[in-house]
Amino acid sequence: MSIMREFLRRPRLTGAVAPSSATLAQAMTSGLDLERANVVVELGSGTGAITEAIRRRLAPGTRLIAVELNPVFAQRLADRYRDSTVEVVHGSAEDLPTLVRHPVDAVVSGLPWTVMPHERQRRILDAVTGVLSADGRFSTFAYVHAAWTPPARRFAAELSARFSTVERSRIVWPNLPPAYVHRAFTPAHTTLPTPTRTLQNRSTA
Repeated sequence: MSIMREFLRRPRLTGAVAPSSATLAQAMTSGLDLERANVVVELGSGTGAITEAIRRRLAPGTRLIAVELNPVFAQRLADRYRDSTVEVVHGSAEDLPTLVRHPVDAVVSGLPWTVMPHERQRRILDAVTGVLSADGRFSTFAYVHAAWTPPARRFAAELSARFSTVERSRIVWPNLPPAYVHRAFTPAHTTLPTPTRTLQNRSTA
């Protein structure tokens, strides 16, 4: 079952037309200290390209929970990881606090932020910060061609408002389409007053 076919069948559940490249998966999983994590969550696992990159970085015994809304992809991932190295959950990222009961060290997201309504962006980011530990890390990607669209700019602002530090990687050209990675550190949990945040525009690898 190809990701393009699922995009055509379920465009609201499948935000990409091609799997993430190995280069993008590497960028998505670097700089998050995954090797020391106890619990990691992936949102929008799709066909598992980034799932496998995460799994390879984790120490034995680390929990990796993959949350996927598309039922076809969720079942395919569950079949792939019958050895229980990945816990596959068929569900919505908005329900993350009810799906994951333990503090999470890192969240890696492949969700299509630029095709979401603003309120859904906010609900999912609130769910992410609601489960992250005090020193939690978050990464996600965006396509270069959509970087200056209103949804992309709103997402960047919402991300900046919820984390102490936000970085943007260099462009990952070996991906279809080319993309870049947002990495965010130290969440401001939504139950607490949100301090003033600044977006760091420095480029990182």
